Amino acid sequence: MLKWALIFLVVAIIAAIFGFGGAAGTAATIAQYLFYGFVILLVVSLIASVVRGGSRR
Repeated sequence: MLKWALIFLVVAIIAAIFGFGGAAGTAATIAQYLFYGFVILLVVSLIASVVRGGSRR
């Protein structure tokens, strides 16, 4: 998911450079949502790991 957020961020930057403001704003918003989704999943995963007792090696 983080990979997609970075891809949309790059698309937004490129669109902004070429003057496509609407497309740049949309791509930046999608990248922002994907990034926040990634962060939420990371936190949930870390909490689940702590609750289950850490690593099982």
